Amino acid sequence: MTATTHPLRAEWVKVTTLRPLWTTPLLAAVLSVGITTAVQLAYGKVDTSLTEDPMVGLYYGLNFGQVAVACLGILLIGQEYATGTVRTSLTAVPDRARFYRGKLLIGAGLGLAVGLATVAGSALATAGTVGLDLDRPGAVRALAAGVLYHPLLVVLCLGLTTVLRNLTAAMGLLTPTLFLGTTVLSALPGLREVAWILPDRAGLHALRLGENPDVPIGHTTGLLVMLCWTALAAYGGLRVLRRKDG
Repeated sequence: MTATTHPLRAEWVKVTTLRPLWTTPLLAAVLSVGITTAVQLAYGKVDTSLTEDPMVGLYYGLNFGQVAVACLGILLIGQEYATGTVRTSLTAVPDRARFYRGKLLIGAGLGLAVGLATVAGSALATAGTVGLDLDRPGAVRALAAGVLYHPLLVVLCLGLTTVLRNLTAAMGLLTPTLFLGTTVLSALPGLREVAWILPDRAGLHALRLGENPDVPIGHTTGLLVMLCWTALAAYGGLRVLRRKDG
């Protein structure tokens, strides 16, 4: 039990005492729910694109809030590389697998909490403005996928930041690549199929109800694709952490 709880306690202390680590998840939830609420109030009853597939409107704010979710994953370990405190952390927990596991568990837990708050808040906002029919086929699956998207994204970015071992590089490369880059790719003929198997596009597809003939994967498959990317990133981070000095 000590082998598991010692790194977790250390990571929890960091999250609760370092301002960026506890304000970022709050910002993510507030952005997602706040923007969804504002858009539903302003356009929910007049913009059919928000109601034909109700999850488009419900998750509208997630298009912005997910940037903060990604930043949370980056900061969880990138901040230690930036300040050099990763060496102190590895001295306190010499077993790098244990240290990394603590990071992943805390990141996944925070992501899950943000996911639950975001989906619940956005669902309430949608139900209170344009209405939300949870009896529609796939509605429960889409809500569950929305919750799981958050911890997967946090762990994905945490793992990739560990591979890069640099906060600035992670912030400068991951956020535009994950969000702007994949959006551009999905609009280019011949590259759309590739874009839909990238982590954020595949994960966001799992949040929809309607079928899209241009998407070569199913909704559940989309979440599984994102899970595979996340597992690869986490494994890559562990390999780099074991081979490189802090």
